[in-house]
Amino acid sequence: MSILQEAIAFENAKMSNMSTSDRVVASREAKRLILAMNEIYKTTKDTQLMDAMKRLTAKKKKIEKRLHGRPSE
Repeated sequence: MSILQEAIAFENAKMSNMSTSDRVVASREAKRLILAMNEIYKTTKDTQLMDAMKRLTAKKKKIEKRLHGRPSE
């Protein structure tokens, strides 16, 4: 399976009812996919890859926001 196909599968996966450990795994998987896609993007400059990286980054931020919680004052 190519990196782009893995990214699309990750993007379409349901993220509701996840445990904390599931969120950690999902965050690490998103990071792995983003970094792998970035290495390919450096050579090809494919805009489709950049768009996919942006979507994955947004999803990763949502997961991490839920993982770390809201900052208390």
